[in-house]
Order: sequence, then C-alpha cells, then structure tokens
Amino acid sequence: MPTLPLNKANLPYPDPMHPVVVHFVIAMVLFAFFCDVVGYFTRNHRLFEVSFWNMFVASAAIFVAVIFGQFEAGLAQAYDAAQPVLNEHTIIGWSLSAILVGITAWRFVIRSRDPLKIPTAYLGVGMFLICLVSLQVYLGTQLVWEYGLHVEPVEEAIKKGVLK
Repeated sequence: MPTLPLNKANLPYPDPMHPVVVHFVIAMVLFAFFCDVVGYFTRNHRLFEVSFWNMFVASAAIFVAVIFGQFEAGLAQAYDAAQPVLNEHTIIGWSLSAILVGITAWRFVIRSRDPLKIPTAYLGVGMFLICLVSLQVYLGTQLVWEYGLHVEPVEEAIKKGVLK
C-alpha cells in the first residue's frame, strides 16, 4: 500500500484539519449554550430552536473533529513530554463526543415535550459541557503552543533527534 508523502509539519495535506473542524464545534456549543441562557431569561423560545440545531450539527461535526484528531495525532511525532497531554486530550475528546450526543438527545426530548421551555437542570448540564469544552480547548492549545505538535520547527527538531 503506497504511503502519502508528508510535509514539514508531518501531514499529508498543507495544514492540520482538526483545529478547523473542532473550532466549528466549539463555536456551535458555546453559541447553543448562550442561546439557551438568553432564551431562558428572556422567554424567547425561538432561541431554544437555534440552540437545538446548533447542538444537533455540533453532535455530528464532533465526530469529524475526533477522526481528524486521531489521524493527526497518529502522524504527530509526540515526544515523551507531550504524550500525557495528548493522551488526556484524546480520552476527553472521545468522551466529549459521547457526552455531547447524550446532551443533544436529552435536548431533543425536551424540545419534543415542550418547545417553549427548558428546565434549569439542562442549563446546569450545559454549564458542565462548557467547562469540559474549555478544558479540552486548554489541552489542545497546550499541545500546539507548548509542545508544538505539527509545528514545523518542532517536527524538524524531533526528526533531528533534538527532542525525544
């Protein structure tokens, strides 16, 4: 089976795709929570519909983000110092995809029963989701900005044996 040629960032395509897709998911989850909170306090039920569809699309898109993340993590030359953060980011990423789908399913049930209201417990779970997403963003940021995964100078240093 032929292998794809890798560029200086150790990828078969110009730039990492995981951050592109995952930022889309992050924005949709944050915006959905914002719409739910504003809709709850203003009693604007149309914002609940916006929130639901953002969560629905985010639930599908997170799997694309996780798949690209797994692929790019496999290509990353994660040296010893970066490996624990990469492992934690991976575990939380897969967990977050299941949690997001579960919360979206719950949101679907809420929407089916009464599209004009959401319970405060759902807002609490939404806040938990925001905290989990924030932790994941921190870990992903750490992988790029502190450990330099898929950053050309770091990849070159790894290939030269400077980092292990």
